Amino acid sequence: MLDRQKNIPPLRAVTMPERATSLKARESWHLLGIISEFVEATERLSEVRPAVSIFGSARLKEDSPVYQQAMRIARKLSDAGFAVISGGGPGVMEAANRGAFAGRSPSVGLNIELPFEQHGNEYQDIALRFRHFFARKVAFVKYAAAYVVMPGGFGTLDELFEALTLIQTRKGRRIPLILVGNGFWAGLLDWMRGTLVARGMIDAADLDLMKAVDDDDAVVDAIFDFYEARGFEQSASERELMLYL
Repeated sequence: MLDRQKNIPPLRAVTMPERATSLKARESWHLLGIISEFVEATERLSEVRPAVSIFGSARLKEDSPVYQQAMRIARKLSDAGFAVISGGGPGVMEAANRGAFAGRSPSVGLNIELPFEQHGNEYQDIALRFRHFFARKVAFVKYAAAYVVMPGGFGTLDELFEALTLIQTRKGRRIPLILVGNGFWAGLLDWMRGTLVARGMIDAADLDLMKAVDDDDAVVDAIFDFYEARGFEQSASERELMLYL
């Protein structure tokens, strides 16, 4: 072991006292802004249930088969009584909001401020705006009875693995995670099975947390099948769990 001492100065030794106070004040106001995002989401979404969060690429255009399928699925879910939650932006997010907007149930957009790519679509009955990804992610999970994951990029995968992690670690309640498009997701699922399961990094049963389908109706059926025996109402233990999400 090296016999040496580190000189780690405190904050007030690094900067002028006035500067340190200014930084702390700015951080405090920042925290209030974060709290306000959670409060608004709770006030606007707590009674919008049951709901399904739909994810997918922001880069797909209206003529894309994935866009068209997302719109059809969202319409079916909306007419079946589910509010539909998307990221509020273009691509699959727009398709999800558009399908739900034409249906019987609310179309919800959880918009995020980004330097590029994101802009709000016009098909939102309820539109929230977030500056922080983590506050937005909590809203996606907390108010969703299911996740429908269309083909997408990093953001889509991020949301999928966030939900998988919460469910696997039992920090979040079990909900259906439905992957739409067997051809798109097969490679990822094969890699999980051949690498993660084979090396003991996850259990084989963890793959059962996801269900891959191709058919539009199969999405709605999978959600109803999951809740058929237990109903959509959260149990007392689930409500407690989601409180500390």
